[in-house]
Amino acid sequence: MGDWSVTAVESGSLVVAAAVALLAGLVSFFSPCVVPLLPGYLSYVSGMTAAEVAADEKSVRQRGRLFAGAALFVLGFSAVFVSYGVLFGSIGLELRAYERPISIVMGIVVILLGLAFMGFVPLLQRDVRIHAVPSVGLAVAPLLGVLFAIGWTPCIGPALGAVLGLAYTEGTAGRGAFLTFVYCVGLGIPFLLAALAFSRFARATMWVRRHQRAISLVGGGLLVVVGVLLVTGLWGQLMVELTSWVGSFRPVV
Repeated sequence: MGDWSVTAVESGSLVVAAAVALLAGLVSFFSPCVVPLLPGYLSYVSGMTAAEVAADEKSVRQRGRLFAGAALFVLGFSAVFVSYGVLFGSIGLELRAYERPISIVMGIVVILLGLAFMGFVPLLQRDVRIHAVPSVGLAVAPLLGVLFAIGWTPCIGPALGAVLGLAYTEGTAGRGAFLTFVYCVGLGIPFLLAALAFSRFARATMWVRRHQRAISLVGGGLLVVVGVLLVTGLWGQLMVELTSWVGSFRPVV
């Protein structure tokens, strides 16, 4: 594990891909199918009413219950998404001999996902939601996280799909898992912050909701750029140069 950690830190490609994955997770949270429904999510995973979730005054027990529910919910969807990363990373390792043509295909897919994220491909923006929700409470919070990951994947799919594409290009199960874990960090931290201070968090997200279209355009544009780099082969060249630069760097002290 220690050797893999050192390799991961010294890998320029993984550093850049992780930054993209983190941003993709944050943008996914602020998508129209997540942040507007935040009170409902927190209500289900904690067993509290929506009014109790939104109330400024909460007991220590209520705050602890809300945070625990959110944390278990995040763990639930993280387990699903990280398993996706392991799968795509493993596939990338097995298909190294066909790296260039598959990279072109993956780049095209990422470009389409980026355009979908910007709202230019309506067909790819439909979500298939699971409406049969089990009884509320902490005990089922991880299961709700799993259902969220499966049922809302088409909705947050453009950002997640791009991260999985990068997981494939990294070519190992470990790196694929790491990238999707970083994506889950970007998607999950806002849930935890909202659980800690929902009222203040809700006020803070009002600006984001007012500028949601601009955020979608910027996030989608970033995915398109990554896709173009994959198609042209510039991504690989850039990562080789960056990895060489990072690997040759030595601290002064």
